[in-house]
Amino acid sequence: MSGRRKWQVLFGIPAILLLFVFLVMPLAGMVEMSFRTSGTGAPYGDDFTTAHYSRVIGDAFYMSTLLRSLVTAVIVTLLCLIVSYPLAWHLSRAKGGKALFLYACIASPLMTGVLVRNFGWMIVTAIDGPLNTLLIALGIISRPLRLLFTQGLVVMALVHVFIPFMVLPINNALRNINPALSEASLSLGAGRASTFFRIILPLSFPGIQPGVILVFVLSVAAYVTPALLGGQMVNLMPTLIIRELTGTFAWPFGSTLAIVMSMSTLSVVICFSLLTAKLMERVRA
Repeated sequence: MSGRRKWQVLFGIPAILLLFVFLVMPLAGMVEMSFRTSGTGAPYGDDFTTAHYSRVIGDAFYMSTLLRSLVTAVIVTLLCLIVSYPLAWHLSRAKGGKALFLYACIASPLMTGVLVRNFGWMIVTAIDGPLNTLLIALGIISRPLRLLFTQGLVVMALVHVFIPFMVLPINNALRNINPALSEASLSLGAGRASTFFRIILPLSFPGIQPGVILVFVLSVAAYVTPALLGGQMVNLMPTLIIRELTGTFAWPFGSTLAIVMSMSTLSVVICFSLLTAKLMERVRA
């Protein structure tokens, strides 16, 4: 082994150890816990069983909750993409102080604590909150709307916080597109819309794909926002998992719910990656 190769291996060992300790071991422990029997007077028993998986798969309540979580994540991802692409477009063309200002505005949701941010949403959307007061004053509505503890508010709040995770990779991809390609397309008679859909949009897909995957995964696993803004009226998988793990201390069943949610999320990500693999190959070529 050459000296350079040896140094590469040595520098890679800490990363491998971190992944093993903080990813592989907890995941393996969660899988092992999901096969444990329920305990009497303890969080889990000593034997192993597959009954928890049969219970989750055979119960319409858990399957519908899983489906609702996935659909909610898809909606959040699509809305983030729709809102983020124009922002990333302007950000990729900004320079100097304007670029710094836009970066600060886009990253601002991440600069506020999750509890503070969600309590802010609760205040704004309360029955007697500023939003309802403004809508009534403008004559748009005649009586206050019940916005808190609804699916729509959960989606809106998740879009608000996850936009930076979509904007930044798309911005990076747009900055890497050679401006000469657009100029050549326009000079050859193509319109701006045709240039965008046939050149800019496909070439920006290396930023769209990771942004979509990241926002989707984060949306499926989000807990604090659905718990605070959805309450008991919006049941999603993370809230059920935490309820089982910390509320009833049913660790085996809570672990089973977590594994089922993780495998479902991973399946959607793999399907999306396979469906977009050809487009990624064309762009890279």
